[in-house]
Amino acid sequence: MNLLLDTHTFIWFLNGDIQLPTPIKDLISDTSNRCLLSIASIWEIAIKSSLKKLELQGDFKQIVEFLDDNDIEVLPITFEHIQQLLLQDFHHRDPFDRMIIAQALTENIPIATKDGIFEKYGVAIVWK
Repeated sequence: MNLLLDTHTFIWFLNGDIQLPTPIKDLISDTSNRCLLSIASIWEIAIKSSLKKLELQGDFKQIVEFLDDNDIEVLPITFEHIQQLLLQDFHHRDPFDRMIIAQALTENIPIATKDGIFEKYGVAIVWK
């Protein structure tokens, strides 16, 4: 299964947060699944960390190592993703979430998120 991780999903996985449902944690941990994290999420994490609005377990630099250790691929932003973004209605104002949604729609990948607003875009959601 291909799975695009929403930013909060990745942070909860990284931090070992109990808010992440066990079935989602198991999907991410299962290396037979292809898990991706948008570069937009990494950008969001960097901004929120620098503003002290987000606390990570460990240093920001350790994210690369954590991604490698957990076989999570970074999904770059392409021109096609931006074209999809331009087609979206403004159900969601968060620019990072809107990009993640555009990437999921373009790549036809479900998103692991608890954010119910994502469903308004017709993107597949995985959250148990």
